[in-house]
Amino acid sequence: MRIYTITLLIFLFVPRAILYADTETYGYPINNPYEATVIGTPSQLQAPLPSKINITPLELTVFKNRKTPEILWYTESLEYSLASQEQKAPLVFAISGTGSSASSPGMQILQKILYQAGFHVLSLPSPTHPNFVTSASTYSVPGHIVEDSADLYRAMQLAWQQVRNDIEITDFYLTGYSLGGAQAAFVAKIDDKKQIFNFKKVLMINPPVSLYNSASILDKLLTRNIPGGIGHLDDFIKKVLNRLTEIYRTGEQVEFNDAFFYKAYQRYEPSKETLKAIIGLSFRWSAANMIFVSDVITNSGYVKPKNLELSLTDSLTDYFKVSLRIGFLSYFNEYLFPFFETLHPSLTRDQLIHNLSLKSIEEYLRENKKIGLITNADDPILAPGELDFLRDVFQSRAKIYPRGGHLGNMGYQDNVAYITNFFLN
Repeated sequence: MRIYTITLLIFLFVPRAILYADTETYGYPINNPYEATVIGTPSQLQAPLPSKINITPLELTVFKNRKTPEILWYTESLEYSLASQEQKAPLVFAISGTGSSASSPGMQILQKILYQAGFHVLSLPSPTHPNFVTSASTYSVPGHIVEDSADLYRAMQLAWQQVRNDIEITDFYLTGYSLGGAQAAFVAKIDDKKQIFNFKKVLMINPPVSLYNSASILDKLLTRNIPGGIGHLDDFIKKVLNRLTEIYRTGEQVEFNDAFFYKAYQRYEPSKETLKAIIGLSFRWSAANMIFVSDVITNSGYVKPKNLELSLTDSLTDYFKVSLRIGFLSYFNEYLFPFFETLHPSLTRDQLIHNLSLKSIEEYLRENKKIGLITNADDPILAPGELDFLRDVFQSRAKIYPRGGHLGNMGYQDNVAYITNFFLN
């Protein structure tokens, strides 16, 4: 998750040791993880990447007989994209982060990194993005990483069938960032059994260890740092948007990118509490879209009245306001767990929490040497002890930077060099 949704060398391999970036020599300058998460990498420190690459937007039908509610007509087909080389090259499947599309700014950075390195790049939205929830999710109840990853794997197969005559490939690779990074591991595990792609390498970028823990952290970043409490959520949103609008109207910066948010940060110098609340709000904004769309499709009555069919002329404002006030813990306890409990009556709450964690596939991650990890020691979505878990499981396959927050340094020159070398070597 980057804040884009609300708003965004050669590497020396050291065997049998965790790969740390030296705190003194690592040049990423932002020490505050919340600042890094919000403003990303200052432009002068970003790796040189193509300003534009040839991206072909594509779509496919996953479930031929699925009826899409009228209000969600625009999400009927799964939207993905392909950046293709003119010559034969490896193909990298890339999975977007929480609530993000295949064309999100974070994905655009990753696409450029991989394309510049000579790869075809097939980009997929997050299973938590409304388009995926509507068009490609089996149950349309997102958040169960095992089920969501199976849905991703199906979509990958269909997408490959659609583009295979347009490109020449040598090997398949897999990556993802944030939630997409964790899902990449689960997808790889499925493929190791079915052996359709036989991914040569898999890279997880800033993944959560436990979806439950990370989402709980993000919930608290919002609820504990809004001035006056959650009851003043509307006022906080208006304040944030008004200040961003003021910057936008200056005409000096017309794109919502790292430079834009860095400029906004310099002008207003938000407090640590405000930065935390903005990060939490970004997650809550994505979750609200996900929850509403899921509720409409399943007709569960969680947000809108059960059996009420919304038309294109109906206002959705009130439904979205309700969705914004649903924290992840509420979604988990009141919606996600009850749904999967009906499918698996013996399932317990603690079992589901464990299933939504990398710890549930710990042995696989330890033994599978093709899977690598990039993360930051100060990533705010990691709960106490989870960084140690990643260090212990991945050992020499882990690249741990001393700072960068959550994805704030993905475009930094050292990080780009590492991602490139991981796949090329």
